[in-house]
Amino acid sequence: MAKPLIAGNWKMHGTAVEAAALARQLVENEHSCAAVQLVIFPPILHLGLVALELSGSSIALGAQNMSEHESGAFTGEVSADMLKEAGCTYTLVGHSERRTLFGEVDGTVADKFETAQRSGLVPILCVGETLQQRQQGLTLDVIAEQINTVREKVGLKNICSGVVAYEPVWAIGTGEVASPEQAQLVHRAIRELLGSSGVSTSLLYGGSVKASNAAELFAQPDIDGGLVGGASLEADEFLKIAQLMT
Repeated sequence: MAKPLIAGNWKMHGTAVEAAALARQLVENEHSCAAVQLVIFPPILHLGLVALELSGSSIALGAQNMSEHESGAFTGEVSADMLKEAGCTYTLVGHSERRTLFGEVDGTVADKFETAQRSGLVPILCVGETLQQRQQGLTLDVIAEQINTVREKVGLKNICSGVVAYEPVWAIGTGEVASPEQAQLVHRAIRELLGSSGVSTSLLYGGSVKASNAAELFAQPDIDGGLVGGASLEADEFLKIAQLMT
């Protein structure tokens, strides 16, 4: 099994000065969670300056989004190769906000996953159900469909060499958190869906993760780390979460 992974999604927050300062704080204190792989996902405009702050550290840089196209007349889009050139090694793919706010469908997410891997980025595939889907008992069906669409595109081996993050849509930015038991049930289902090829695939939980609830989540056997949103904007809180993974 690879190192536990704690990813911080900064979303659309922070000035350039704030982004550099936050990255600097993490680098100065990364020794406190050396057993964990930290990855941070600043706004795309701040990737270059954050990469400079991370230089020489073990903290990895990731992008919150990328185009499924390699290049071309796609105004406003950013390619995987551009992200690599900026210093990224990871990218989020199919985050719930991209799906619900910007209309990304499973097929588009699968295309992005394939493009990311082809360019040498590690995609973190985000999957999750809405509150309505959970209430209808469709959680595992939704998760399976989201994963299988990518699997059909890239094959089992390739999807297993990426990272999968379960983030229930109803828990994103709401303060609501899946119970440890609810989260484990879905993570176990994902592990079984990936089969023997997915034994070492990192499975993350995302959805209002904080230092106050992370320990119970991380104690579950199939949760290998976290995809942290708002709490990643405070260096001390983010590092505390990472320390709970050790």
